[in-house]
Amino acid sequence: VQLQASGGGLVQPGGSLRLTCANSRRTSSNNGMGWFRQAPGKEREFVAAINWRGADAVYADSVKGRFTISRDNAKNTVYLQMNSLAPDDTAVYYCASALSSSTSTNARGYRYWGKGTLVTVSS
Repeated sequence: VQLQASGGGLVQPGGSLRLTCANSRRTSSNNGMGWFRQAPGKEREFVAAINWRGADAVYADSVKGRFTISRDNAKNTVYLQMNSLAPDDTAVYYCASALSSSTSTNARGYRYWGKGTLVTVSS
């Protein structure tokens, strides 16, 4: 299983980025997917999750209203659209494939993890 996250980079406060997670797992469309992040010196935290159909999504309170998770099962790809970025959003962002088809906010609910992509929000 390979999860490849991309789309990170340096952005100014208030800017936007879209992260992409490509999943090479053949049956990946049956699994929920999630995004987590880890800032320097902090523990990994949940950001957003989406169920296998893309009909149900959950978000951390810190990103609600600013981030949107979506998926394209035909392309085995999950996206994280991030708007109104702030310096506190600076972190390495990881995508992960869930153990089940539903959403999960707990890292233990995920089996496969990508390597992460760095997002830096700074002026």
